[in-house]
Amino acid sequence: MSFTIAQAGEFVGQTVELRGWLYNLRKSGKILFPLFRDGTGILQGVVVKSQVSEELFARVRDLTQESSLVATGSVRAEPRAPGGFEMDVAGVEVLQRVPEADPYPITPKEHGVDFLMDHRHLWLRSTRQHAILRVRHEIVRAVRDYFDDHGFTLVDTPILTPAACEGTTSLFEVPYFDDDKAYLSQSGQLYNEATIMAFRKTYCFGPTFRAERSKTRRHLTEFWMVEPEMAFATLDDVMELAEDFLSFIARRVLERRRPELERLERDVTKLEKTEPPFPRISYDEAVERLKQKGSQIQWGGDLGGTDETLLSEDFDRPVLVHRYPAQVKAFYMQPDPARPEVALGVDVLAPEGYGEVIGGGQRIHDLDLLLRHIEEHKLPREAFEWYVDLRKYGSVPHAGFGMGIERCVAWMCGLEHVRETIAFPRMLYRLKP
Repeated sequence: MSFTIAQAGEFVGQTVELRGWLYNLRKSGKILFPLFRDGTGILQGVVVKSQVSEELFARVRDLTQESSLVATGSVRAEPRAPGGFEMDVAGVEVLQRVPEADPYPITPKEHGVDFLMDHRHLWLRSTRQHAILRVRHEIVRAVRDYFDDHGFTLVDTPILTPAACEGTTSLFEVPYFDDDKAYLSQSGQLYNEATIMAFRKTYCFGPTFRAERSKTRRHLTEFWMVEPEMAFATLDDVMELAEDFLSFIARRVLERRRPELERLERDVTKLEKTEPPFPRISYDEAVERLKQKGSQIQWGGDLGGTDETLLSEDFDRPVLVHRYPAQVKAFYMQPDPARPEVALGVDVLAPEGYGEVIGGGQRIHDLDLLLRHIEEHKLPREAFEWYVDLRKYGSVPHAGFGMGIERCVAWMCGLEHVRETIAFPRMLYRLKP
């Protein structure tokens, strides 16, 4: 009979076969309490010496942490046990016993972050990391469900690109054929602008790469980003989409992953406030608020991590900051017709100091204006000829945004650092395992 620990409640009173690993073992005289894990949860086993053979008792007593096994026994309800169920163990087949001479390196004691990151391939087995990646999975499912159900078509965009999307200083360069070179993609947005002219509303979802020499708690060099784009859309459309989208994700995580949030000791009352309407403030207002809080920011500068944290203190849900100075935004951002010195862009700042989770806005749709911006930013015109074509043949106002999955996961889980939000993080000084 197929059995997983997550389904234990459906098998009360039945004899089952559990395939998994020994998570921990507690010994109390003539009773053993092995904790089994199978990838779906943790189940406590009970082995009473007087009720089993000496051989079985000895076999369980001598199990080492993370040994793989197949355990058989009957399931019963036990409110005091982890998960609310126990297994009366009747048999154990050991598939591989971890040798005592080379024990599992991550023990129940405290370990430093560097040690745990060096053993990331094993650290993933812990209950905390398991919970985080379960939440990540739910966020990814919610992302796809939202856009699939709102008329967007998924169109994959290249990882190898011939030019930069947001400047050349943060590109990973890779050799290509015949002494040519390519770059790892910073974003699929430019390609989305082509696909919306065929499908009207599209999104891409995949890995992106930024070669920024940043060591902050919010940055990875490789991360996953979802980027929706819409034809016949404005900045207001993007802000409405971002608000509805984030509210949907928060509701989904609260609905389906509350046990994982509890395991992470996340204050879910704060996530429950992620409901529209979100506050919206202009960049001008943001600067004034920050100055009142003691920030040294001057009009024209981009918001730093500390600035984002200070702003978010005033709100109990995400805040949308719009109309940034054009000089700090990418070449493709549409200027505000009423104030050309500002761009029709928006950043969505998560509450509780988690910073920017969404960035986007309206794109330039006028051919002459785009050509001027390419020249002003000193970008190679030949690399953008295909992008320029989009303004020659049926150009329309269009807009979109990008959301980094890892920052969203950090916010939803209440994590201090994004390094725990992805199975194998890549950072400035970490490329292994």
